Amino acid sequence: MELWNNLMMGFAISLTWENLLYCLAGCFVGQMVGVLPGIGAPTAVALLLPLTFSVNPTSAIILFAGIYYGVAYGGTITSVLINVPGESSSVMTCLDGYQMAKQGRAGAALSVAAIGSWIAGTISVVLLMAFAPALAKFALRFGPPEYFGLAMMAFGLLTVFGGGDPFKIIISTLVGLFLAIVGLDVVSGVPRFSFGIPQLLGGIDFIVIICGIFGLAEVFNSLEQEEETGLLKQKIRLKDMFLTWEDWVRSRWAILRGGVIGFFIGLIPAGGITTASFLAYLAEKRVSKHPEKFGTGLIEGIASPESANNAASISGFAPLLALGVPGSPTTAIMLAGFMMWGIRPGPLLFQNNADLVWGLISSKFIGNLLLVLMNIFLIPLFVSMLRVPYTILMGFIVIFASIGAFTVNNNLFDVWMMLGFGILGYIMNKLQYPIVPLVLALVLGRLAENSLRQSLMLSGGDFSIFFTRPITFVFMTAAILAYLTPVIRWGLKKTGYGGKGLNVESL
Repeated sequence: MELWNNLMMGFAISLTWENLLYCLAGCFVGQMVGVLPGIGAPTAVALLLPLTFSVNPTSAIILFAGIYYGVAYGGTITSVLINVPGESSSVMTCLDGYQMAKQGRAGAALSVAAIGSWIAGTISVVLLMAFAPALAKFALRFGPPEYFGLAMMAFGLLTVFGGGDPFKIIISTLVGLFLAIVGLDVVSGVPRFSFGIPQLLGGIDFIVIICGIFGLAEVFNSLEQEEETGLLKQKIRLKDMFLTWEDWVRSRWAILRGGVIGFFIGLIPAGGITTASFLAYLAEKRVSKHPEKFGTGLIEGIASPESANNAASISGFAPLLALGVPGSPTTAIMLAGFMMWGIRPGPLLFQNNADLVWGLISSKFIGNLLLVLMNIFLIPLFVSMLRVPYTILMGFIVIFASIGAFTVNNNLFDVWMMLGFGILGYIMNKLQYPIVPLVLALVLGRLAENSLRQSLMLSGGDFSIFFTRPITFVFMTAAILAYLTPVIRWGLKKTGYGGKGLNVESL
């Protein structure tokens, strides 16, 4: 009964005209960002975050949530039509989606992706309603050692789910931790790594970093790449968007399996929607009676990963809201937004800001419905957006990033800092160092440091406090095992196990 009352309170908030407009705007912007390859949800949220200083926090988080799961919908369009994933989470959709488009079934491919995302997303919201409050109650048992262990586990899991060189992931994490400690020491008040520059005494503002490392870096990277012009010349009529009965039968279990996989992957800090879509596709191929046909235009190969990435984008809010730990770059930026609005996500959020939490959860029902309608009736509009030259979009990205950095402190120094972080992001991309660990470490760095120091004060400097408390022991063990993953893989390879790598081309 309490759950039902909370949901009704949430709908009373999310169905106000103001919040409905923010939800619609977020879904539409997210859809556009997903359609335009290379921009991404973190960039969009980072550029819009400075504009929400004076906005009601509930409306702002509804807007950003709409962008986040709207991107998961929008990335499908380019994957199907031009074989270019609008987002990394849509990579697996290219394999069967583009083949269906070449067979004249682009409408069905886009439709099953939209409907599958809606079904899986709705199920994920229902599970989130039940799961997040329970997780928050569990988190009330957390003290400084538990929060330090949780941060360490989040950093460690990046080496498992990061999908790149584990040593580069660790280095990127260390860079983020270094940036997080710039400024005055919270205990002693001594300046750290400020190099005599007054503007650095308060630390480096998160908005400045993300506007540079996502916005400007994307522009720098795009300057080297040729613009894609291979839009599939195919008219998509409204009647082409409707699925046949055979399509429904073949995709129904793929949607459910993908949704369940996506929900649970989204709960894991650093799991992310990309990991969810990969695992869902592999699981669907494993249970199929005809695995050899995957990659030739099977509708199940679209339904499963698309359902998974949308479910993961919704369940990814559970660790953010209940634990205060972001599970992706986008939710990390949202965490910075919470801090900017004076709200601390965590176990007490469900008690102190119940209107925000349940307004956000209920808005996901509305947002998912809006997105499925957009993806069926506005496909021609989004397809036409693919013809906008990216050189025009780059100009707008630079303008918004510069405005965002300047408005933080009304200081040109921050704009120059943003330019420096844009160059850093560009160099990291060229050297194939992942950005996600840096962002996560930047957000959790202060929490990890403060929790470590508080824990050692409690124990009188005894590090055994991290292994004698049950919850902390589990977190620290998971972190150690995650960091040892490269060594374990190397050992298995030497003994003849695990020698076969994952070949995406063969999927």
